[in-house]
Amino acid sequence: MGNKKALRHLFTSSALLLAAATGLSACESAHDRIVDKENSLAAAGFVARPADNAERQTMLQKLPPNRFLQKSFGDHMLYIYSDPKVCNCLYVGNQAAYGRYMSYVQAQNLADQQQMTADTYQDASWNWGMWGWGGGGWGGPWGGGWW
Repeated sequence: MGNKKALRHLFTSSALLLAAATGLSACESAHDRIVDKENSLAAAGFVARPADNAERQTMLQKLPPNRFLQKSFGDHMLYIYSDPKVCNCLYVGNQAAYGRYMSYVQAQNLADQQQMTADTYQDASWNWGMWGWGGGGWGGPWGGGWW
């Protein structure tokens, strides 16, 4: 009987550890994405302005997190990206910095699409017939098509 109890405890502990690790890895990947974005912002010419006092902290909390905002100062346009979680700061850049950042994002999206295209056609042994593919459109039990 003691063996079953120990085994149940081991199983429960393992399941909890796996769930915690999965949750932690999801948090880390979200954190990593934000850090990657912030590294790209800095490389494009954005400057990090820390919320290092109570007034700045209050103002930072009023902005939508992890989104770009535009702010006009006379004939100059500034782009502001707020990060209350990772760096607790604002990233501030001009039109040129924003343009460099967007060029990087577009290049990265193109690279991701090219990789996805390469991955799509790589496995010749994949059997589409198992999924209802008939060659002329998506048929099968789901109806006349998805597109």
